[in-house]
Amino acid sequence: MFVCNELACRRYVFLADACTGIDDIAEAITLLELNNWDLVAAINGVIPQENGILQSNLSSVASQANIYGTRSQAAPAAPPAAPAVASSSSSAFCPALPSRHIVERQPRMLNFRVEYRQRTVEVVIEEGSVVGEIKQILETELQVPVSKMQLKGWKSGDLSDSIVLQSLHLPKNNSLYVLTPEITPTASTSQNSVLQESLNQNFLLVISHREAQRDYNLNFPGSRTIQEVKRNVSDLINIPVRHQQWEGWPASASDSMTLAASGISYPCHHLGVCRRSSPANTREPTEECADVHMVSDSEGDDFEDASEFGVEESEMFGMGTSTGCRKAPLMPENTENEVDALLHFTAEFTTRYGECHPVFFIGTLEAASQEAFYGKARDRKLLAIYLHNDESVLGNVFCSQMMCADSIVSYLSQNFITWAWDVTKEANKARLLTMCTRHFGSVVAQTIRTYKTDQFPLLLIVMGKRTSNEVLNVIQGNTTVDELMMRLMGAMEIFTAQQQEDIKDEDEREAREMVKREQDEAYQLSLEADRKKREAQEREQAEQLRLQQIQKEADDEKEAIRLSLEHALPPEPAEEGGEPISKLRIRTPSGEFLVRRFLGSTKLQVLFDFVASKGYPWEDFKLLTTFPRRNITQLDPASSLLEAKLFPQETLFLEAKE
Repeated sequence: MFVCNELACRRYVFLADACTGIDDIAEAITLLELNNWDLVAAINGVIPQENGILQSNLSSVASQANIYGTRSQAAPAAPPAAPAVASSSSSAFCPALPSRHIVERQPRMLNFRVEYRQRTVEVVIEEGSVVGEIKQILETELQVPVSKMQLKGWKSGDLSDSIVLQSLHLPKNNSLYVLTPEITPTASTSQNSVLQESLNQNFLLVISHREAQRDYNLNFPGSRTIQEVKRNVSDLINIPVRHQQWEGWPASASDSMTLAASGISYPCHHLGVCRRSSPANTREPTEECADVHMVSDSEGDDFEDASEFGVEESEMFGMGTSTGCRKAPLMPENTENEVDALLHFTAEFTTRYGECHPVFFIGTLEAASQEAFYGKARDRKLLAIYLHNDESVLGNVFCSQMMCADSIVSYLSQNFITWAWDVTKEANKARLLTMCTRHFGSVVAQTIRTYKTDQFPLLLIVMGKRTSNEVLNVIQGNTTVDELMMRLMGAMEIFTAQQQEDIKDEDEREAREMVKREQDEAYQLSLEADRKKREAQEREQAEQLRLQQIQKEADDEKEAIRLSLEHALPPEPAEEGGEPISKLRIRTPSGEFLVRRFLGSTKLQVLFDFVASKGYPWEDFKLLTTFPRRNITQLDPASSLLEAKLFPQETLFLEAKE
């Protein structure tokens, strides 16, 4: 075989390896052979979910193929010259070829399979368009007004018509469906009504992982596509979608179909999955294959430098820093405000890896520690400190495969306060070490210093204790989803045991404090009751004194009136005198008799004054005769005793008025 054919073969293998991340050279060669050495077709077959499709210039391939001469009869079909390849934004490891080999990049097109009742509409539209343009196309195809149309099936929920599709980071193929609640379906749409109901139903997929001999019972809505199911399952079984081999899907089902339209059983469907065996591992190595990918040291001089393609060796494997592939830093250098730095980190992280990622705490490391460690024992959580370094080759894999896995995101959100920092820049790293020394001590800062760049990212698991904070675990970037989950769960077990002790101590302390509060409250209530009782007694005594004073004043007044009346009485006449004498006997309520002589001409008022002077005022008592019974107090006080017929003697009695 000619050296030029061998040289082209090696270039193809290098390009396929760099673009797909396949480390097995034999597997890469097998994939190229299966695609008739069409590099673009081979790459697209391995990573169909990537954004953008690689393109090739067939005329350029044909013209360059002649450069390498005629193929040997014994050798396998040699590859054509490396075609022009345009790397997409999501193929971070795909090398950039010289401009003379690059096909001009066309606007990225998105395919939408839209289902509406019994109809299916295929919509192809540029990524720069907005959601409203899709509705306008559907309005023409379905004869349904945009105002009555609800476009469903977006991963992020309902969207407004002004949303740009590019901001959603959608795959090339998508499935949507249209709802029109205001339009009553006719009889011809009964089949589509069933489909619409299926889209809103949940399907239970019983997925058997053959290699692990484990079954997963997963619920998915009918609007979920088969491709999305495979991606979600990849996080559980740690097998990339391109390496999954499935059993149980209907023969007519494709990855872009929704579960409702795929024809699977409702409500439960059984599936099987395992890792697809590599074709390169099942083939016996032949002499031809050895000729293709093996070059002796003596032939190494004939192999052209990669610089002929305008690509440095480090860039060939995705480790370069060329401006064409440079990403915006997760965190600006020398930032003064930690909150602004973390907001920038979260926004850039979302731009790189999508919306599904842990909820990063926006605030200082001290605030994150307060949130995690210093609440009530039942509300405390572990603190997960994520340290990112863009210069590490493990960064993209760890973020996209581990940190953004649904299971990891959910577990971190429920049990951890996640705080992040970017140590790519030395200034930011120095600031982090200062913060760690202040909050966790110099041991933690020294531990971070010992890790090399290629060991990043790091995930520090910190637990708060009574006296100090302890780093339970430091998880490096070279891990898997299962191992990461196991180490997180191990940290949670230690934390849970400590938390239970803290809860017990806190409950006992609260119980003691409650007893003390109850005793204090009872004591205060007792004091309050005594105070009220004392005040009531004081008020009662004051009232008694007041009444006594009033009574005394009234008695004094009565006594003064009695004395004045007594002094104003005329003297008692003698029994033998010239004028007629009237002798009166007056019986009091107590049974005593008052006896006095009066002149017959004396007025009744004098009689009343006499009785009042003895303590019986005529306002309170009435003076009565015995027989016939008469009320003397009702007579005219100015009349005389003679006129009142109280002469020469009379017996009267006093009676209290009612």
